[in-house]
Amino acid sequence: MRERLRVFFYMALFWFSFMIIGRVAFLLYNHSYTGQLTTYEIIQTFLYGIRMDASICGYFLAFTGLMLMLSSFFRGLWVYYVFTTLTLILLFFSCFVVMVDLEIYHHWGFRLHPVIIFYFNMEGAKSGETAAVIKLIAIFIAGFSLFTWVYFRFIAPYFRYMEPTTYRSGLVMLGIAGLMFIPIRGSFTVAPMNTGFVYFHNTKTYANHAAINVVWNFLYNLQKTNVQYPESFHDKADAEQRFTKLYPENDTTIQLLNTKRPNIILIILESFTADVIEPLGGRKDISPNLNRLCSEGILFDNFYATGDRTDKGLIGVLSGYPAQPRTSIIRYPNKTQNLPSLTGSLRKLGYQSSFLYGGDVNFANFRSYLTSSGFDHITAIEDFPAEQNVSKWGVHDHFMLEHALSEIDTAHAPFFKAILTLSSHEPFDVPMTRFIQGNDIESLFLNACHYTDKSVGDFIASAKTKPWWNNTLIVITADHGHPLPGNKELTDTRRFKIPLLMLGGAIRKDTVVHTLAGQTDIINTLLAQLDKPDPAFRFSKNIMGNHAEPFAAYFFNDGFGFLRPDKAMLYDNPGKRFIKTTGDPTDDDMRTGKAYVQTLYSDYNQR
Repeated sequence: MRERLRVFFYMALFWFSFMIIGRVAFLLYNHSYTGQLTTYEIIQTFLYGIRMDASICGYFLAFTGLMLMLSSFFRGLWVYYVFTTLTLILLFFSCFVVMVDLEIYHHWGFRLHPVIIFYFNMEGAKSGETAAVIKLIAIFIAGFSLFTWVYFRFIAPYFRYMEPTTYRSGLVMLGIAGLMFIPIRGSFTVAPMNTGFVYFHNTKTYANHAAINVVWNFLYNLQKTNVQYPESFHDKADAEQRFTKLYPENDTTIQLLNTKRPNIILIILESFTADVIEPLGGRKDISPNLNRLCSEGILFDNFYATGDRTDKGLIGVLSGYPAQPRTSIIRYPNKTQNLPSLTGSLRKLGYQSSFLYGGDVNFANFRSYLTSSGFDHITAIEDFPAEQNVSKWGVHDHFMLEHALSEIDTAHAPFFKAILTLSSHEPFDVPMTRFIQGNDIESLFLNACHYTDKSVGDFIASAKTKPWWNNTLIVITADHGHPLPGNKELTDTRRFKIPLLMLGGAIRKDTVVHTLAGQTDIINTLLAQLDKPDPAFRFSKNIMGNHAEPFAAYFFNDGFGFLRPDKAMLYDNPGKRFIKTTGDPTDDDMRTGKAYVQTLYSDYNQR
């Protein structure tokens, strides 16, 4: 057993050394960017990057453990030859990925991604400088030769002459291989390893990119190959013309605020469907606080989520970008880093920004997106006392909102605070006496919504006593709707209806806005109130503009819904047809819906 443990340990050193040297090569090759980092920031790329290094090494070492297990049971050199061959293949592949990535990043600005394969053709190869190609080949040969020599000099001899041993030894190696699941996954929380784990810098994108393990990144994205949407879904000329009509320029805007530079607090409620808010046609007593607040501010009562998951909702709210069927753009940092953001627009106006979430901000690449969006500070689960981390997803809403108040009290005006709740997510185990009795899933969901409503109500009540209240706008919406109550089907329009409520001391008066709109419209509606609507948010309209077109779109697994006043059209991608319509939409309505989606497809493909 001792010989096998020694081989395993040497292989761990072998692969970790390779990953570290690969990062050194990246920093040296891109020295013009590295020179902009401090010494401590360079060290941080290694300290944060080691988690992802451990993840990819975990895959390679799991294979090592399995081969050592087989060597315990079988006589002969065939196990050694299989192990050596596959190790050299992995080494060749890893060296190639590291080598290509060096030049790709220099030109493209993101780490090697399988999508590049679709664009890298002979024309692209011809554009490369001969000197750069020679240099990369030399780096590849040097790296592969060095580690091949290390393997045959220090590792292979021990493996080659190992004799079969006891079953106990084999089972121990099998157990060690199984333990590699821990570094592979990267955490014990709900979030498995993703690029957000290594993002640590709020302003220097290159520092975050340098922390990424490119071999892990390439393999991860290879099995999640970026969806390429059809460019022929709808006639492009017609699509452009119809899309432009959906976003006409406004001459005037109805002013909702009594100040041009209010503090802004954006509260995004987990799974808060309109069906739990009475003024939106929902259940009567589930959300008494929000029901009351709807009459204190500006309620948008014809408002829809762009997608059906938090990762899609965040992009919709913070970047004004629609969801997509079959994927989510947040999975691809090379795309999200090119999205405009509300944070970036507000920063130009002098706002300081922060994002607060009681859960694991590494989940679903949240951290990489939020840092790329320009948030000055991110508060997450690790910033709360351990005794408050009592739910599956993290810290319950009342603790998190209390913490938010303390942060806001010390913030410099004007500030932008984005808050994401989590307690109304399954398993709905909220820390309060049951308002609704019953253990069925619908009762648990409604009870969780009641708890979150109380937490928000307490937050608003406390906020009203603060000196910053009179110059503050609070925007309350949801990340997405929910099939409950009523177990609505995937495509049901009601499933996507959510609240949008604006209140606070900066609001002129309470009113109800009936204009049909969606999540992506929040940004330009808000920026227009600051006299700074931004055309960079091409999928965002100013709801209060005098020429605002009433429409909304939402996306489910492999299709979309397109809404016009009193009309709904549901399209199924596999069937290539509208599967359901209500309100007697015209052929022109359907063509406009397809034009909107074609514009989104083309925009997504090009990012």
